[in-house]
Amino acid sequence: MNVLLSTAFVLTWSSGFIGAKLGAGSASAVTVLMWRFLPLAVALGLVALLWARASWRGLTARDVGRQAAVGALSQSGYLLTVYYAIQLGVSSGTTALIDGTQPLVAGALAGPLLGHYVSRTQWVGLGLGVTGVVIVTAADFSGGGDAPWWAYAVPFLGMFSLVAATFLDRCATRAVAPSVSLTVHCVTSAVVFTGLALASGAATPPAETSFWAAIGWLVALSTFGGYGLYWLILRRSGVTQVNTLMFLMAPVTALWGALMFGEPFGPQTATGLAVGLAAVVVVRRGARSRRAAAPAARSTEVSGKPAPPVRTGR
Repeated sequence: MNVLLSTAFVLTWSSGFIGAKLGAGSASAVTVLMWRFLPLAVALGLVALLWARASWRGLTARDVGRQAAVGALSQSGYLLTVYYAIQLGVSSGTTALIDGTQPLVAGALAGPLLGHYVSRTQWVGLGLGVTGVVIVTAADFSGGGDAPWWAYAVPFLGMFSLVAATFLDRCATRAVAPSVSLTVHCVTSAVVFTGLALASGAATPPAETSFWAAIGWLVALSTFGGYGLYWLILRRSGVTQVNTLMFLMAPVTALWGALMFGEPFGPQTATGLAVGLAAVVVVRRGARSRRAAAPAARSTEVSGKPAPPVRTGR
């Protein structure tokens, strides 16, 4: 089940970058995001009102407010930066890999904020991931694209926004049903993006079929698929495990973008993506070694004698 969920998550989350590229060709970022979330918020609100009232029982205004804050960070802030970067000309693969540096920040903060231990092997893997980001970003920038140099900093803002949302959600004292959190997040994003679109005069959708095809793509695959699976896997596997999957988004998105839009995919890009994949292997190896060492540590505490060394394969 974990393998199936992880595979579906990687594919559906990667589809969001492709959908952003599809929408960028026909409308501004705030227009796409407004019409992605406005109908979705209405539909989810009706479902919550008519069929899912039981999931909302016992929740306080503070619980709902926390989820609104999480949604503002994980959807509104994150998606606006991703769409804006792609609109500026940053390739979808590079944007995905920059967002994939989440494990470095999450790993650095997991200890002091959540009390999670991150091993030395995992830190090596996280460092490899950042190296892959640098290689791919340099290849994209030197490829002669239209994006200004500062556009490559925009996805980092979205990455920090999603990391903050992750920790805010994990610090909650009350568990919230996924259907409730998804509804609150989408309603929050609908309010934010509708306000931004109205303020900028970009609320009117274009009449092109490609625009509505992109909206359907984003709602079905990215929101219900990628975003919903993100929070499901987060609750099943924890912060470090779900965020290491982010490194897999880049190669999938880069190949997808090259095939669908003709985005550059040369030897330097392939090298950077290979380094990112190696980072996933190293980080997960460190997680397995930590889990293998845990029983030995508990045995030492019980017996008072040193436990035999644990083979980690290193």
